[in-house]
Amino acid sequence: MRQDAKRRDRNKAVKKALKLQLKKFEVALVKGSAEEKQAEFIAATKKLDKAAARKVIHANAAARKKSQLARKLNPKPAAPAAAK
Repeated sequence: MRQDAKRRDRNKAVKKALKLQLKKFEVALVKGSAEEKQAEFIAATKKLDKAAARKVIHANAAARKKSQLARKLNPKPAAPAAAK
């Protein structure tokens, strides 16, 4: 098997696992308990870091995605209206 085919298959598997984990996190946000949300967040960030370390995705893309997930996990409270 050619080296590029091996790498393509491996990268495809890593990306598929990453997407599944991100979907699990999204479901946990809607239906899960606080502990479940935290556990899925940790698992998702771990998969993102591993994918970035293996150069499957760019390191900045992984950092950006982790930031987006953290914002979803801990949303900011709505800012009060500014008084004039």
